[in-house]
Amino acid sequence: MKTIGEIIEKRPWVGWALFTGTLAAVFTAGVVGASIAERRGEAALSRGPKADIRPFEPRNEIWGKAYPREFERYIKTAESDKKSHHCGSAPIDHLEKYPDLVVLWAGYAFSRDYNQGRGHYRAIEDIRNTLRTDVPQPGTCWTCKSPDVPRLMNEMGVKEFYKAKWSDLGSQVVNNIGCADCHDPKTMNLTITRPALVEAFARQGKDITKATHQEMRSLVCAQCHVEYYFKGKDEKYLTFPWDKGMGVEAMEKYYDEVGHVDFVHALSKTPILKAQHPDFEMFSSGIHAERGVSCADCHMPYRSEGGVKFTDHHIASPLQNPANSCGVCHRESEATLMKNVYDRQNKVAELLHLAQRSLAAAHIEAKAAWDAGATEPEMKSALTLIRHAQWRWDYVAAANGVGFHSPVEASRVLGTSIAKSAEARAAIARVLVAHGKTEVVPVPEFKTKAEAQKYIGLDMDKLNAAKKAWAEKTLPEWDKAAAEREAKMDTPAAK
Repeated sequence: MKTIGEIIEKRPWVGWALFTGTLAAVFTAGVVGASIAERRGEAALSRGPKADIRPFEPRNEIWGKAYPREFERYIKTAESDKKSHHCGSAPIDHLEKYPDLVVLWAGYAFSRDYNQGRGHYRAIEDIRNTLRTDVPQPGTCWTCKSPDVPRLMNEMGVKEFYKAKWSDLGSQVVNNIGCADCHDPKTMNLTITRPALVEAFARQGKDITKATHQEMRSLVCAQCHVEYYFKGKDEKYLTFPWDKGMGVEAMEKYYDEVGHVDFVHALSKTPILKAQHPDFEMFSSGIHAERGVSCADCHMPYRSEGGVKFTDHHIASPLQNPANSCGVCHRESEATLMKNVYDRQNKVAELLHLAQRSLAAAHIEAKAAWDAGATEPEMKSALTLIRHAQWRWDYVAAANGVGFHSPVEASRVLGTSIAKSAEARAAIARVLVAHGKTEVVPVPEFKTKAEAQKYIGLDMDKLNAAKKAWAEKTLPEWDKAAAEREAKMDTPAAK
């Protein structure tokens, strides 16, 4: 057998080939090694300087020192210029867009003011500015608005926090929804910071501490994006009505059995249930939940910068970033995926509008029956039907996404709402006839929210003037007290 040397001596090109190949291999290995080192360096530098994040630290900027990439993306939730076909973060006055809503909520603060929810960074600003908080509210209303809430619950006790007046906590709740709402400051693990979710699981015989990491990527959202009510006349204890199940009928049955009423309708005298934002419940009945997809998979998709992969904390509609949100699982074009979303939302929206128009008519016709001399026994059946119809409509209307989280269930629920309101109107018609009223009750076609608000008796000029005077006096006082308190948090004594 010839040696390498003999082969090279006879064929010099072989030597050059070996030399070139070796040189290329060494160069490639060097590039790969340098790339690995660079990526490791990027990963190490992706965290800012080590921050001593204390328990219940509410200030997002303190967390941002240690997690600058996440913080940089989080503050983009302040943006209010993204509008989709139905939702988005851009301002939408829902009462102006759908004046019938004013009639549906006659006698309740939502008839004064109901705007499109904006990003998490705007939570404090929006709750301060809404006319709904001009009506006396309990401290419970702050629960989902700020990482100051876990701090206050720890300091005051959960029950005392709920029982406090909303207005008494304004200088304490100043940091927008953020890091401490979902993360343990020492381990950065996802954690539940609001007791209502833990308590709801416990009443169902479930141990939330056994949840997987993927489940937690939805459960941290379920602390707030759920249906709830304030239990107890004085306690105002935040409670999720899941004891009989999370479906619309199960929660309806729960509320009926405990006799809960959010408000008595000013026109129809119906004991109304006001749905909050049952996003988790609606999502749980949909195909994405069935497939094991979490809220964060779509609303906080992974993002890569250099050698660093992290969760995008610009929490927003997946339609703002369909490539990362939807394209991970779906292979269709972005245009096709967007069309799929809008097709489903449009169908649900059509049913929503049919339901709310029928409900508005039912309330107005019920008032006509009372005015004609109807008795409570005569109206009981109709009012129960209106209560259930409006609860089912609101279950879909109040959830974000215009039914997209579960379009089949949303359509089914709205179908039952429309059917029940039709039954209610038939029952009211029979009562009207019994009292000699055979003419059709006129139901106005409201063109603006101002028309509808005047119809139900709201003096909006007076309400807006009162809100402006309150804001000019109170908000500077809150901000000054908050600044003084937070300045003390970084003193050696406080640490």
